[in-house]
Amino acid sequence: MQVFSDTNIGLSRTENQDRVRTAMLRDDICFAVICDGMGGQNAGSEASERAVNVVFERITKVFRPDYSGNSIRNLLISSVTTANSVVYDMSVSSMDMKGMGTTCVAALIFGNRLYAVNVGDSRLYLINHEIRQLTKDHTVVMKMYENGEITKEQLKNHPQRNYITKAVGVSDRVAPDYFEAELTENSAILLCTDGLSNYCDEADMFNIIKRSEPKDVPSQLIKRALENGGGDNITAALMKI
Repeated sequence: MQVFSDTNIGLSRTENQDRVRTAMLRDDICFAVICDGMGGQNAGSEASERAVNVVFERITKVFRPDYSGNSIRNLLISSVTTANSVVYDMSVSSMDMKGMGTTCVAALIFGNRLYAVNVGDSRLYLINHEIRQLTKDHTVVMKMYENGEITKEQLKNHPQRNYITKAVGVSDRVAPDYFEAELTENSAILLCTDGLSNYCDEADMFNIIKRSEPKDVPSQLIKRALENGGGDNITAALMKI
């Protein structure tokens, strides 16, 4: 089992508000978390930095290999809700930080089972013989699509595609999505911010993951996103069993 990550400021931003942390907890246990901050000046960076560290430290310090699936679920969800409380308290204590928030996607692989949570539009993909997005974007356009107001094709270029409906730290409470999946030999998990998913289509992601050494995948994905415009911060983490 392996985990690798990379991040890039992109071609049009003055600051990288993405954050990523990864860890091998044991030979058969790995963890990754990505946050994409939002907010003026340095507020977005503060939100993503604080959130990613809260989630990472809680998982790496509290998790035990004898945890049941339900205990892992509770730990992942509580890690995100704790991060939400920390970021929210920061946002209401300072005018400079008002309205700050961050997306969050986190995944833990234990043996051949995936446990994951997400808030916002940072994504998680499962790759085996195909690539499949497991997370659902918490965005205005996703709600519009689900309500039949726009088509799947219109999702990609809609002017409101970056409007997030749920984020860590924006309100005093947040309910992250949670899911599990069985993994097969040679499965891979990709976590990424919208700076990758908006500038690198799923076919390219799949081909790069299949053709590259795992350690090179995050940088190769970022390279492709930069070639396609790179209009946002770009972050990717690959977990390979």
